[in-house]
Amino acid sequence: MTNDENLNGYSVPKVSGNTSIYNADSSYKVIEESILGLWQVLNNLTSIQPPRCERYRVTIFGSARLQSDSPLYNGVKYFASELTKMGCDIVTGGGPGLMQAANEGSFLANENRSTNSIGIRINLDFEQSANPFVEQMYQHQTFFTRLHHFVLLSNAFVVVPGGIGTTLEALMIWQLLQVRKLNNMPFILVGEMWSELVDWADKYMVNVVDQLASPKDMQIPYCVNNFAEATSVLRKHHSQWLQGCEI
Repeated sequence: MTNDENLNGYSVPKVSGNTSIYNADSSYKVIEESILGLWQVLNNLTSIQPPRCERYRVTIFGSARLQSDSPLYNGVKYFASELTKMGCDIVTGGGPGLMQAANEGSFLANENRSTNSIGIRINLDFEQSANPFVEQMYQHQTFFTRLHHFVLLSNAFVVVPGGIGTTLEALMIWQLLQVRKLNNMPFILVGEMWSELVDWADKYMVNVVDQLASPKDMQIPYCVNNFAEATSVLRKHHSQWLQGCEI
């Protein structure tokens, strides 16, 4: 067969014209070019802005480790319930800990089923299922697509205490706001650990001889001490969003 190569008596099919699957370098090049092509397709598709959602959506990022007897768990649950009573959908990573607290608060406050408690999950060997308070679930295989999905769904972002994953999510949102890939979306950091992160960034990126960031970048996050302050910020932005609905 003209399009096949004979290797040790076996007929080997070709891929991408004259590239043999047994030629590692050529095959890798085809795979690399294909993946880059798929990324370009994704870039083109995501340049289309999603339609305005029916309700204001608040994403809450936070730890998967805290248990339901933690004061912070109950604080996040109450916070999410207050936002739900305002008419907001709540979006989380759909897992345990403070994600569950937010989904639980949303679910319990939604007596007339007028809002959604949403989870955007990631497949992990040690975290097998969504928490029981997720009403609408999305599943992702990679952190890249999952993080992008949070951005597509959300009108506001709140970061409560968490670990490395929560920090990654917080820094991604901060950076997208910095480069204006996101606009007019409140980015709220709750608690001392996050205000100290902003202080650290200000000290080592701005208050130096050779600046690594702009002073105005440090003004992007709303650093608040408690959930009451976070609710106040969101109430203002939610009101502005509703006025936009009426225009």
